[in-house]
Amino acid sequence: MINIEIPDKIALALNLPEKQIQQALKKLLAVKLYENGVLGIGKARELAQVSKLGFLTLLHEENVSMNFDEEEFKQDLEQIKELDI
Repeated sequence: MINIEIPDKIALALNLPEKQIQQALKKLLAVKLYENGVLGIGKARELAQVSKLGFLTLLHEENVSMNFDEEEFKQDLEQIKELDI
């Protein structure tokens, strides 16, 4: 596990309850790493500690476009086929 120190002045400037700071920063980091192509959607979602739908919502809220590669597209198609809609 990697720990990042956030100075108290910065933490206070976030205007979040102390209990929410770590989760909020994880979500923002996950979105940015996904946006920059450093993490795929699965690992970014895992870092953000949200469901796939929750992560897609985060991306929308942050105006980040989906980064689909061909393999992810195929996986999503298979999942849709399994839903038998």
